[in-house]
Amino acid sequence: MSPSPRAIVLLSGGLDSATTMAIARSLGFEIFALSFAYGQRHAAEVEAARRVAQALGAAQHIVATIDLRALGGSALTADIPVPRDRSDAELGSDIPVTYVPARNTIFLSYALGWAEVLDARDIFIGVNALDYSGYPDCRPEFIAAFERVANLGTRAGVEGHGFRIHTPLIQLSKPEIIAQGRELGVDYGLTLSCYDPSPSGAPCGHCDACQLRKKGFASLGMRDPAIRD
Repeated sequence: MSPSPRAIVLLSGGLDSATTMAIARSLGFEIFALSFAYGQRHAAEVEAARRVAQALGAAQHIVATIDLRALGGSALTADIPVPRDRSDAELGSDIPVTYVPARNTIFLSYALGWAEVLDARDIFIGVNALDYSGYPDCRPEFIAAFERVANLGTRAGVEGHGFRIHTPLIQLSKPEIIAQGRELGVDYGLTLSCYDPSPSGAPCGHCDACQLRKKGFASLGMRDPAIRD
């Protein structure tokens, strides 16, 4: 029996990345989860990523430490207020201040490096362009361009062992993502999507991420299991 192919999964600890990891596992990949302590406002999402990686059976989970706070430019890495209670129109109107400059480019580059080390050819990322298209590095055009870069700028790529960047959620709505994750056994009570949680790690319930998540569960007639009050 041949061994399962390896895949790198970018795991933030949020709803989307947890679902992406479950999808990769269901496709038969051996999962190597990669998370980042990048200077974000809180450490709670890293702890959530550890919980998810363990629950979903990652073969290995590493947390890379990088300092994007030194650059700032985002409400997640600088002393800029996180927007709260924005309307649906506001959510889709512009690139929000919670965008972290070049974050997915950096994260995918780390994933690509680890993939070369592990002789893996597949990288999964939970970007979504349908529910919330405000982030330029969540668009299909960006992912396709990065995949080209990956295959042009690596030894594995030029030797003909190409990489694939998988985005299984990119055209799914939040309810569709949640429904698929539940079918695959994701415990969303372990996840954290909030941009500005309390010191205890409780979601704020008012940031863009919390609002989109809350609406997704509500549309399925469910309460978000991460909210414990």
